[in-house]
Amino acid sequence: MTHSVTIEPIGEQIDVEEDQTILQAALRQGVWLPFACGHGTCGTCKVQVVDGDVDVGDASPFALMDVERNEGKVLACCATVESDVTIEADIDVDPDFEGYPVEDYTATVTEITDLSPTIKGLHLKLDRPMTFQAGQYINLELPGVDGPRAFSLANPPSQAGEVELHVRLVPGGAATTYIHEQLQPGDELNLSGPYGQFFVRDSQPGDLIFIAGGSGLSSPQSMILDLLERNDGRQITLFQGARNVPELYNRDLFETLARDHDNFTYIPALNDADNDPDWKGFKGFVHEAAKEHYESRFAGNKAYLCGPPPMIDAAITALMQGRLFERDIFMEKFLTAADGAEDAQRSALFKKI
Repeated sequence: MTHSVTIEPIGEQIDVEEDQTILQAALRQGVWLPFACGHGTCGTCKVQVVDGDVDVGDASPFALMDVERNEGKVLACCATVESDVTIEADIDVDPDFEGYPVEDYTATVTEITDLSPTIKGLHLKLDRPMTFQAGQYINLELPGVDGPRAFSLANPPSQAGEVELHVRLVPGGAATTYIHEQLQPGDELNLSGPYGQFFVRDSQPGDLIFIAGGSGLSSPQSMILDLLERNDGRQITLFQGARNVPELYNRDLFETLARDHDNFTYIPALNDADNDPDWKGFKGFVHEAAKEHYESRFAGNKAYLCGPPPMIDAAITALMQGRLFERDIFMEKFLTAADGAEDAQRSALFKKI
């Protein structure tokens, strides 16, 4: 049985099947609702039921308190509908969001490469092309791993038939350990996508600053390749942070892009380069490299940050001290179980800070 859900204040209507949550149905019909954990523990996807019958599902009592349930609030990631329903959601419609529907794909592993001592490059050929915005991500299912895992797409949208992922080995992480130690070319995997609100805001003026750390390079790589393919005229500067030279992966790619494109600048930074006498680049943290390059004056730019939480926090502080305001900063934090994320899944909410 299928019921209709009307989402206010945007007035969108979606069809929700009996075994679907409101969030699943919305994403698969190209309607974005705010969400993060995806399984009822964070409360980001909280909506107000205005009319109709809804089953709250397995929502955590901490994310959805009894008083909120009595007021008719539910978590879209857990709630299923038992009649036609109207809900109110806190939706900030972004004019640059394309809203491509989430779909399911079967993928074949075509290549696994060593990008660094801790990061693998994973290439997956899809059973059909995926339409997505540069910067978005997919949910990947792995044998013996409970629940899907989120990985950002590193390839540009023009390469829609085969996706590229950058996977850092997380100590004790079931999914990343499987990819690093057991996955083989020729294996078939299921995935869904695209997800996420991390993408370049083309309608907003200003040159572009990308600050990336670790495997957080994946989204900026996709975005930068897409921008250069589209002959975007804005100045684009990438700051890539790593501990040492072996961890500074895809350096050759970005140095080549910098030589070939006058509007692209590449600045790598190593925070543990004291034992490498051959390193002539910036020594220090990646946000410090950005401060030095811009002389701590960031006003007029748009910044896109992608990487582990400490890097994100330090970069935000530096940018705001340099007169870049919260409306100009977009981020994607890479969270794992070690960072306190639920089930080692990276947050699906890319929130402007």
